[in-house]
Amino acid sequence: MSTPKRDQYDVVVIGAGPAGLAATATAAGAGLSTLLLDENAGPGGQVWRAIGSTPVKREAVLGSDYWSGPEIAKAARDSGAEIIHRATVWSLDRNLELGVSVGGGSAFIKAKRVIIATGALERPFPIPGWTLPGVMTAGAAQTMLKSSGLVPDGRTVIAGQGPLLWLLAAQILRLGGRIDRVLDTTPRANYLAALPHAFAFMTSPYFLKGLAMMREVKARVPVIKGVTELAAAGEGKLATVSYVAGGKRETIPADLLLLHQGVVPNVNLAMAAGVEHRWNELQLCWSPVLDQDCNSSVPGIAIAGDGAGIGGAQAAVWRGRIAAHAAVVALAPQAAAKMAGVADLRAERARAERGRRFLDILFQPAKQFRIPKGDTIVCRCEEVTAQDVLDSVAIGATGPNQLKAYRRTGMGPCQGRLCGLTVTELMAEARGKTPQEIGYYRLRAPVKPIMLSELAALPKNEQATKAVVRG
Repeated sequence: MSTPKRDQYDVVVIGAGPAGLAATATAAGAGLSTLLLDENAGPGGQVWRAIGSTPVKREAVLGSDYWSGPEIAKAARDSGAEIIHRATVWSLDRNLELGVSVGGGSAFIKAKRVIIATGALERPFPIPGWTLPGVMTAGAAQTMLKSSGLVPDGRTVIAGQGPLLWLLAAQILRLGGRIDRVLDTTPRANYLAALPHAFAFMTSPYFLKGLAMMREVKARVPVIKGVTELAAAGEGKLATVSYVAGGKRETIPADLLLLHQGVVPNVNLAMAAGVEHRWNELQLCWSPVLDQDCNSSVPGIAIAGDGAGIGGAQAAVWRGRIAAHAAVVALAPQAAAKMAGVADLRAERARAERGRRFLDILFQPAKQFRIPKGDTIVCRCEEVTAQDVLDSVAIGATGPNQLKAYRRTGMGPCQGRLCGLTVTELMAEARGKTPQEIGYYRLRAPVKPIMLSELAALPKNEQATKAVVRG
């Protein structure tokens, strides 16, 4: 397995999804020494996962948006950039030094510019029973579908809201999989709130595709709208799903429950590097503070793609190109003069993001599915419940970092990715404060779990040796 060939690069791109691939092709194409690091086996990220290896070859199954990926992946591959897969970036600091693990060993590399393109995570969906075997996220199911062509054949329920939910349902059905019911948790009030922004969405490329996809699913699967309560139950594994819609409760047998209520920026690496983030009241998540060229508050670090705020795959491509263009302007102005103007790139990004506000308002998840109660698990790693969090607040825990001392939340293998937003909103409500005032976990390296042997494999210098050798 290859390791970085150099210890310093002009540009290091982290993540080989739409934004990272586009940024890599742009930066390397302008002559900058460029390194692309990605933890997956191949390019594509989540949106274009397994783009070069998927066994699902019929274009109609995964859709035309998926098959726009190979062209950009090829552009990155042919750009002259150095590309390393199965690479874990576990550290990034303000000096633009990165800690990277590849093939069981680690190394530090330096960059003049870093473009973080780590994409999005699925929003936590903490309902009773969500930790049972048989309950999965829609993203996990889609990963198996794209990578291996696997679809459910048992009693399957899909619950939640958002574009990915409908896309996954359509893809499962196209491959011959089974879906017994779709439980739509979109709040009825959201439809009215989103109405003023409907025209922009109707003139976007997503409108007709989304409408056709929803009709395709509804023609083959019962869809229950207006779900206001949801729970999974079973002894040792999922057996039933219960829900309330229209004031009526129903319990149905199920072997598999797929949950989804949107995606949020993957902020761990950027936060650990000291990038300023603010609470996004529209998307209900943390988003980095960026300028129009995707530059962050830390000089030399840019953030592109959904990690900069959820915008979708096509917007991510243009964000990646804008971030790379800024790097070229800073490091090779003569090369930048030969490239497309940044105004054109920004215009394309704006076109790709048209209608986004409509989607953000329509699919803003309901409070009861974001802020759990009672014995519902909040932190899966440490098995901390919502009541545990409230009890800790009652005896003095003021924010997520203080809560670590009381309950170890955010200190497990996921490092807060599955509980962070829930903890912030739960504590904010309990204390009568805003999420911005409550804050988020203080994140430090390593931001991904790594083995001690990987750290031990770091090259030794005299200073490091003296630090551990008795005088």
